[in-house]
Amino acid sequence: MDREALRMVCSPQFWRMAVLWAISLLHSYLLVFLRGRAAATPGRRRPRPGAGRRPICVVTGATSGLGRAAAAALAREGYHVVLGDKDLRAEILLLFLVAMALNESVMPNVFDIIVHLFLALAGRSTQLLYETVQQIRRQQPDARLEAFQLDLASYKSIKKFGTSLKQWIQETSSEPAIQLLINNAGILAKSHRVTENGLDEMIQTNYIGPFVLTSILLPLLKNSSIPSRVVNLTSFTHRCVSGIDVSEDALRGMKFGPCSVGKSYPLASTYEYTKLCILMFSYELHRQLHMSSAVSVIAADPGVVETKIMRELPKCLSWFAFSVLRFLNLLQEPDTGVGSILDAALAPPEESGKYFFGGKGRMVRSSRLSYDMEIATKLWTESWAVFKDLQLREGDFGNG
Repeated sequence: MDREALRMVCSPQFWRMAVLWAISLLHSYLLVFLRGRAAATPGRRRPRPGAGRRPICVVTGATSGLGRAAAAALAREGYHVVLGDKDLRAEILLLFLVAMALNESVMPNVFDIIVHLFLALAGRSTQLLYETVQQIRRQQPDARLEAFQLDLASYKSIKKFGTSLKQWIQETSSEPAIQLLINNAGILAKSHRVTENGLDEMIQTNYIGPFVLTSILLPLLKNSSIPSRVVNLTSFTHRCVSGIDVSEDALRGMKFGPCSVGKSYPLASTYEYTKLCILMFSYELHRQLHMSSAVSVIAADPGVVETKIMRELPKCLSWFAFSVLRFLNLLQEPDTGVGSILDAALAPPEESGKYFFGGKGRMVRSSRLSYDMEIATKLWTESWAVFKDLQLREGDFGNG
């Protein structure tokens, strides 16, 4: 064990993850067991947009882990995949043309791939986006892909993504709408890092970014001629939070600023905080939309999945954690763990406002704190204030 790993093992945050997270996970499975068959939903429903059109789905963090698995699975469910940003179109077109030159049978109609629809994969890495396209296409030759670069830790990137997506839809679709948004991207940062917007990176990536993205894309969801949906990925770790500060300063991560110099970054507590925030946001958005629109909102918790979420932690510790969970039969591969995302994405509209856990159509109740409507309302107000401030800083005076 190296010095960095030893230092982490001696930290309170490590034991918070080792003990409280394990208890929270077992608590969630206990709720599933106690509910029995009542925990399962009526089943999944495929979207039917009609008129030969296929539904558009936006998946963030789609270049690895659950995001990539969700993209492939939703393509099989009838969503077509579109990859493409202003900076990526020429590069991807060139790569496809080269592939055609080498083997004409690989891509019979490159323009058909670029123009047709429609599952939008959003990621930060151009190379990973291309690799995702290639992997899905090898498994599903008829999948059509369009890639958008998106960094949820940057308001400028989110705004550019929204603008590019809307422009692409106007050019290629008869309906200015999307049918599904899956806020999947997330990180577990081991240190406090400030984004270009002045926010804590983990808080912005895991919560503020998805809040802003959802707000920007909400008009497209409301425009859909069929019921549309927002799926927010949360985590059983939200159960570890006993009290929550939803002030604007807390949402910016101000408590990790100059006043905390010399203190270690509370990575576990911050991760739990972001997952509770996005869960409460899901419930509040459901309350605001379910009576006035056909947009449903569902939270999805996959449980423990072997992804790159712990890539910043010492490798020996992440390996040990995954080994123990695998031995206890609690660790899932992405292709299995994606079940809760599919359950949430394809559940009937009347399941809006529910909390899906662990796949197989299972629903449980989240923590008592997550249902506090007064705190949720304040969280919404303070989050909106952060969003508006980001707009002003970027000189964006639109209505969001």
